[in-house]
Amino acid sequence: MANNPQHTTDRMKDAATQAADRAKEVGHNVVDKAKETATGFADKAKETATTFADRAKETASTVADRARDFAGTVQDKAKQAADFAGKKAGDATGSVGSGMESLAGTLRENSPTEGYLGTAAHRVADTLEQSGRYLREEGFSGMAGDMTNLIKRNPIPAVLVGIGVGYLLACATRS
Repeated sequence: MANNPQHTTDRMKDAATQAADRAKEVGHNVVDKAKETATGFADKAKETATTFADRAKETASTVADRARDFAGTVQDKAKQAADFAGKKAGDATGSVGSGMESLAGTLRENSPTEGYLGTAAHRVADTLEQSGRYLREEGFSGMAGDMTNLIKRNPIPAVLVGIGVGYLLACATRS
């Protein structure tokens, strides 16, 4: 029976079947291991992407907060500068008004009291005094309000005056 070709063939078939089964098993193990490895890589990639996205959001939020803080600081500084400039303009207007009133007093003291020249000097002194009082009392904001009202009441003459002043400035700057 040892030399029975049928028996040898059967054993060879059994060995081949066992080898095939073993190869299938190894193949399945390799495929399972590859799936596990791929899943691990995918999970790690997702985790890394999530971490990166979180850090990017955090950085963007920090940058936005800093930009808002900076803009607020700049706005505060600009407001302080505007308030300071407005106060200085108001002080200067008051000083000019006081100077005009003082000049009116000086003009009255040093001008003739009678005659054509005396009348003209008295009128100029009165106008200087009234203008100085107006500047001192109203200040820059009062003048701006009065100018706005004047332009609203007389828009066409205001435009014509603006054109004339613009023309004169253009002629003066060409030279």
